Amino acid sequence: MRSFRALSILLLTGLLLVGCGNPGLSSADAAKESASRLLMPEDQALATVYKRSCRNCHTIAATGAPLTGDHAGWAPLMEKGLDVLVDNVVSGIGGMPPFGLCMACDAEQFEALITFMASADGAGE
Repeated sequence: MRSFRALSILLLTGLLLVGCGNPGLSSADAAKESASRLLMPEDQALATVYKRSCRNCHTIAATGAPLTGDHAGWAPLMEKGLDVLVDNVVSGIGGMPPFGLCMACDAEQFEALITFMASADGAGE
């Protein structure tokens, strides 16, 4: 039984390591991803919510979420207007769960978070 457990742990560890990295990521996308990880709202309350609920997806290109600070990635979404985007956050869309994992956030906070992610400087044009 002990060897089965050890083998199971070894296999699980191997599977987890296979998922690390993204060899298909272009150097430009990798640079945008790296830059997005450095961005943080100046408002501390908003930064706390961003770190807890937004950052995990909006700084990883493989999630398909527009990267924080990627103006070109956010442009077509912003054209829809903040009301539509807030509705999308509340309802969930694509891979984003309802409320973007912030059940305590209100529409004003969602607007501020969306505006920050779409307009922050650093992840390219």
